[in-house]
Amino acid sequence: MQKEEVFLSVIESHKGILYKVVNAYCKDEENRKDLIQEIIFQLWKSFDRYNNQYKYSTWIYRIALNVSISFYRRESVRQPVTSFYNEQVLQVTEEGQHSEKDEHLQQLHQFIAELRDMDRALMLLYLEEKSYKEMAEITGLSETNIGTRIGRIKMVLKQKFSKTQ
Repeated sequence: MQKEEVFLSVIESHKGILYKVVNAYCKDEENRKDLIQEIIFQLWKSFDRYNNQYKYSTWIYRIALNVSISFYRRESVRQPVTSFYNEQVLQVTEEGQHSEKDEHLQQLHQFIAELRDMDRALMLLYLEEKSYKEMAEITGLSETNIGTRIGRIKMVLKQKFSKTQ
């Protein structure tokens, strides 16, 4: 198989990762398209340097998160911050037809969106049920640091939930 075919096959089989990361960092549809293109471009540029001791998913997460964090920082400087999640929460409360579980899920998304960049990345990986080892490979942090940060993030999220009750 040619390099291009292998690359396209890898992207196709792991496109869910791309969409999860992009949706976590970018809510505007046009910006999501731009971000997906930028991530795929960066993956292609680094494809020759892929280290096969890691899984493709680890490699893709690492690049996608790094590109997304950079993109998010650039966009937040260019535009005033408007929270997609706040708009969605307002719609939920106006419609009043969502269950309590849906409301809690919306709140969780809102609270995660308010986290710092790396903490948001860690929660995304945590919710994907990645092991601390995998998270360390993706983020470059130590497993111990990840465990500590996840614990702190959980406490912050619990406190935010308790304030809404």
